[in-house]
Amino acid sequence: MKLTKKSHACVRLEKDERTLVIDPGGFSEQDAALGADAILITHEHPDHFNEQRLRAALDANPAAEIWTLRAVADQLAAAFPGRVHTVGHGDTFTAAGFDVQVHGELHAVIHPDLPRITNVGFLVDPGSTAVFHPGDALTVPEQPVETLLVPVMAPWNKMSEVIEYVREVKPQRAVDIHDALLTDLARPIYDTLIGNLGGAEHSRFASGDGTEI
Repeated sequence: MKLTKKSHACVRLEKDERTLVIDPGGFSEQDAALGADAILITHEHPDHFNEQRLRAALDANPAAEIWTLRAVADQLAAAFPGRVHTVGHGDTFTAAGFDVQVHGELHAVIHPDLPRITNVGFLVDPGSTAVFHPGDALTVPEQPVETLLVPVMAPWNKMSEVIEYVREVKPQRAVDIHDALLTDLARPIYDTLIGNLGGAEHSRFASGDGTEI
């Protein structure tokens, strides 16, 4: 499987000439979802979900489908009948040849005064190449994770929580996502702390770069 990092929280996974894209939101490239055979959306916040870009991707590929939670599915299902699937914690499905498990239910707490919205994480290809995208939460899957996509910078987290999250999941490698708010000056600090304290191989990729897993 090939993993390519796109801007912010978006990643592309490619296997057997099929492409799965997760969270091509408004902070990601305009064409982040184009060419996808399947798209997964963790929640409704605009840095993860951009309706215009999803519609463009589904129009460009009439066979493309979306799996997401109800808050997002309800905004797209009528326009694309049979192509937008609602999922929740505990569900399993196959999308573009990738096996996917759904973990988690709620977005992390931003502030006690703000109501929590729903959020799901996606564990892709459980087993030797398992990749977990938690969305905006520090969900720990019940299955082993080889590659953990780590939300390193958000209004709802702090570095100590990120490090403890990597330690609890115990992946082979941790790859930064949710990093559009992080300046280049701060990135070496995050690299050093996660790399030294997380207990996993740590990688940070520029948009368009990635790795084979």
